[in-house]
Amino acid sequence: MRMCSSAIIATLPLLLCPAFASADYEKGQAAYSSGDYETALAEWQTTAEEGDADAQFGMGLLYANGFGVDMNDAEALKWYTLAAEQEHAEAQANIGVMYANGWGVPQSDDEAFKWYSLAAEQGVLTAQLGVAKMYEGGFGAEQSLVEAHKWYNIASQLGDFNAASKRDDLASRLSAEQLAEANALAATWMETYRSMQASH
Repeated sequence: MRMCSSAIIATLPLLLCPAFASADYEKGQAAYSSGDYETALAEWQTTAEEGDADAQFGMGLLYANGFGVDMNDAEALKWYTLAAEQEHAEAQANIGVMYANGWGVPQSDDEAFKWYSLAAEQGVLTAQLGVAKMYEGGFGAEQSLVEAHKWYNIASQLGDFNAASKRDDLASRLSAEQLAEANALAATWMETYRSMQASH
């Protein structure tokens, strides 16, 4: 399994726990979760080729990590991209990981930020942390401690324990006005996100 280097600031681990919404993928998901990657491949291959975004994401996971197949970044990127173009948030986040690390693609903070941002807006915690780090350090985006605080705050509210300490550390570097702005941005995002979740 591929592990990430902690030396790259925007690096995040590849998402390894797909939460497929479709009941048609329960068998493939169960096989994947139990380590039976050959069965997962068999379950997902045809429907992925037919255009199903969840199955395409699953195929990307298999190739990105060498589960049941030879590790192949080009194949992983192909499947992730097909899913990401259908707004599959986890696939978008994993493309961000690939660009942040230069796995199968030229390393690009700009591309990593673009893909992380798409996934972050859909509620993917790892992507939100990636966006926050990039705003904080000025990698792939103009440095903005307000935006960094906003995303750490959101990630904290969505359950990431470490994000709270990062948010609080940043708060001491912001003026009262900046802190109020960051909190307002996070509150607006959370309200919109909860409304979207409730409507599904």
